[in-house]
Order: sequence, then C-alpha cells, then structure tokens
Amino acid sequence: MTSREKRGTSASLLIAQAVERLRGGNVVAFPTETVYGLGADARNEAAVKRVFEIKRRPADHPLIVHLADATQAEAWAAEIPDAARQLMARFWPGPLTLVLPARDDVPRVVTGGQDSVALRVPSHPMALALLNAFDGGLAAPSANRFGAISPTEAWHVRAAIGDQVDLVLDGGPCRYGLESTIVSLLDERPRVLRPGALPLAALREILGEEGIESGRPVASSPRVPGALPGHYAPSTPLEVHSIATLAPRAEALLAQGLRVAVLRGNRSTRGKPTLPPMPQFLLPSQPEPYGRSLYARLRELDRFAFDRLLVEAPPDTEAWWAVNDRLARAAAGSQRESRL
Repeated sequence: MTSREKRGTSASLLIAQAVERLRGGNVVAFPTETVYGLGADARNEAAVKRVFEIKRRPADHPLIVHLADATQAEAWAAEIPDAARQLMARFWPGPLTLVLPARDDVPRVVTGGQDSVALRVPSHPMALALLNAFDGGLAAPSANRFGAISPTEAWHVRAAIGDQVDLVLDGGPCRYGLESTIVSLLDERPRVLRPGALPLAALREILGEEGIESGRPVASSPRVPGALPGHYAPSTPLEVHSIATLAPRAEALLAQGLRVAVLRGNRSTRGKPTLPPMPQFLLPSQPEPYGRSLYARLRELDRFAFDRLLVEAPPDTEAWWAVNDRLARAAAGSQRESRL
C-alpha cells in the first residue's frame, strides 16, 4: 500500500468514526474552507443544545445547517426561490450561506426560534466526505467560544474547546479563513446579512447590479451568526485606526507605559507618518490572503499578551468589506469587560 493509500484509508476510518459519534448524538469538529465548524446532527435537539453549551452561545443565535449537496435543501427549506437556485448552482459547494423559509419540521433550536433556516454546502473535501457519509444536515457554528476568534486550524479548536469535543478532524489550514457570506432570500430582493469569503462582486455576476441589497440589514432581517456588534474578538484589546491617527494613538498609549503592537498591511509606507519604536506585524496587501491570515495572526498575537493591539485600517473599498467588518466587530468585542 502506498503512503497516499495509507493516508486515504486513515482519513476514511476517521470519517467513519466521526459519523458514528454524530449519529450517537455527540459533537465533532471538522474543517471547512472558511473556518472549522462544531458539528452536531441538526435533527437531534439534545446534540444541538450541547453545541450551544460548549460554545456558551445564546439560545436565540441561530446555527448554519451544512449539507452534502443542493438537493438536500428541499428537506430544510419550505420554499426555494429562483434566485436561491441560481446561487446554489453557481456557488455550492462554496462559502455561501442562504437564509430561506424553514419547513415546519426543522427544529427551532437550530434556527434560534425563527421561521427561517440558514443552509450551506461547504467545499472542503473532508467536510463533504463527512456530510456524504452522514447523509443528513449538520448544525455547525465555528468551533470556538461564542464571540471569540474563529479557528482556522485544528489545533486552534483543541486549544480552545478540545476537552469538550468528542472528535476533532484535522483538514489542515482553512482556504479562506473568514466565515461564509450570508444572503437572505426571505424578501423579494436578496440581501447580504453578513459579508464573508464570497465577494459581493461574485454575487452581482449572477443576480445583476440591482439584484441584491448590500446595505446594512433592516430591522426585519433575520438573526444570523456573527452579526453582533462585538464578535470575532481576540483577548488583546484591539483598536482600528487610519494611518493618520495610528501614530498619535500609539504615542499616547506608550506614554502610559502600555505594551503596544501594530498590525498593518504589507503595503508601501512611502509618505506615511513614522510610527514610534514598537513591535510591528504584517499581513498581506490583498484582501483574500489578508482575510485568510487574519484570525491566525490575531490568535498568535494574543500569546504575546500585549496591552493593546493597533490595527492599520485596510482600504475602505468593497473588496475589503468582509475584512473591515471582522476588524470592526473584533475591536468592539475585545473592548468589552467580559465576553460570553
């Protein structure tokens, strides 16, 4: 047997083990192309409640149901409009979550008590292998404590909640490193409820320039994961500043005797104000690789226990929408005195 065949056999055994545990009402962490998920049988209310307990997640905060393919959506959604089918055909499997009217038999513990359900088909090969073998929906939020940085590698899961998870499947680093884009199909016009790994420009290619709402969710929008003002937060208090305000803010904090570090994009510093001497860390200059590295870098910087992390604001353009969204929520979440 070749080494590749041995790896394939080992992976198959792990998938079989994971399926057995899921069918027994247990909780399994698994990789997706976005972040690692904490999965439970979405039809098993007791198992889903355990996910909430492990994450310390409020009961009214809905979960995303992960499926093996688009045909399974019929078992969860009471209605699938044409726009949803177009998006499924183009972006599933992939980092797109669709919010649709829920069937009456969908457990409301999964939907946060709402009459809508969030569905997606991930593209990570291990996730798809698991879902196909399980042959059902897995309710799977990110595999971390509620409000904290999402995990993008298996060891992140083990470090945060590994002692409470029945099995952690290791599929390597996540391709995107940011959560899925969430689109609501509950109204006449599709609406982005959470920017994510799938760019808005890609959605427009399918739905047209005027075919999708991209502003702030309205009051009647359903609750969706990751939409609270404070979320995705590191332990280190984080602030986001323009390059013009970054230097004076750093000087003020250093004058207080605080240990301060700066996180900035790897772009030219020509013509920019000079920062005072302090640790500086770089992320890629383009939005997709920046997003892929962001959570891992924030987690790494937490280990240094700085008093404050100053982040240079990325460009305020549509391509950076998801990154700026995560940084704003991380800043709000990290400033709270305590997080759930």
